[in-house]
Amino acid sequence: MWSKKVLQPIYFYRKRITIVAFITILSLLFLNLITPTKINSAVASGNGDKLLTIFEDGKRFSFKTSAKTVREALAEQKISLEEHDHIEPSLNDELDGVEYNINIYRAMPVIIKDNNYKVKVLSSSKVASKIVSDAGIKLYDEDKVELIPSTNPAEDGTSTVLNITRAKLVKVDLYGKETEFRTRAATVADFLKEKNIKLEEQDGISVEKTEKISNGQHFRIWRNGKQTITNEEDVDFEVEKIKDSEKEAGYKQVKEAGEKGKKTVTYEIEMQNGKEVSRKKINESQTKAPKKQIEVVGFKQANLSYTGGGNKTEWLSASNIPQSEWGYADWLVSKESGWNPNSTNRSSGACGLAQALPCSKVGADPYNPVNSLNWMNNYVMRRYGSWANAVNHSKTKGWY
Repeated sequence: MWSKKVLQPIYFYRKRITIVAFITILSLLFLNLITPTKINSAVASGNGDKLLTIFEDGKRFSFKTSAKTVREALAEQKISLEEHDHIEPSLNDELDGVEYNINIYRAMPVIIKDNNYKVKVLSSSKVASKIVSDAGIKLYDEDKVELIPSTNPAEDGTSTVLNITRAKLVKVDLYGKETEFRTRAATVADFLKEKNIKLEEQDGISVEKTEKISNGQHFRIWRNGKQTITNEEDVDFEVEKIKDSEKEAGYKQVKEAGEKGKKTVTYEIEMQNGKEVSRKKINESQTKAPKKQIEVVGFKQANLSYTGGGNKTEWLSASNIPQSEWGYADWLVSKESGWNPNSTNRSSGACGLAQALPCSKVGADPYNPVNSLNWMNNYVMRRYGSWANAVNHSKTKGWY
């Protein structure tokens, strides 16, 4: 048996060849898209399990490396960075993948002109605002910055100039509140429109709207009749004092610094011809609570000399101890209680400046320093005949 072979027209075969060729081209394109690493690897220099591609000044090249960080990889290729150059990713980034793109932005000199101020800086940025920021120059939103070609590259030492056109500073007393504005407006009318300040029929302004705006200009806008204004004001903090009997009088240490709070206060004011003629508080709201300040202050009595002379203290002055005996009294009280009126012996219960035992001997309020000194004076004079004798006994026996 044999079969008859059907012959197709020539255009049929041409069509099949075209389709096969088209599919082949698509396959090659697809493989190229999904396997760029293999292609890059084939042309990359060096050895290693990671592929790095460097992009710098519109150029690129690839290399293989086993470096652990970007810094190590660049060192292998003897690529160094200057202080103002910028790199992405950073030098200390770890290389824990298989393929990386490294962007290097080399710093270039730029002349910055800011009114009469002129300085040359190095910057790796191509954005004007970023160059100004890197140079530490403060900009306001209303200032204008632009990169322009240098008119004298030989003198400037660079082909790029960054020009700053400063906005004008205007101070306005706006309805009773002094406010600073920066503007590029030519006239007062342009300024009011730029800042969206709409004057009502009862409003007044101290300059003509057609007046040209100048740097440092000052004018007032007010509203006649009654109106309200809201101000932010400070709230003073409270001071808590902790007395320390171990520190001399006059000693002060801030243990915890206080902080002022904030409050908003609304006033109803009456204006006539731009001047305030009356003011009345109608509301007050605390927006931030003040923080209490804690201070440690000395409460220790001044020491008197042993000779009996010296400065008077409040407690001794109020007691019945003769001034001629104050030096002896100071020595004995210092030994017994350290001039702490609240001193209490945990073992015996002796208390007060005199360390009376039992504490009840002093009578009412034994911790009152004057009561304690009066009892002590009576006890010393009755038992020893003088304060000097009491001191000598204490030095010999250790008690009085």
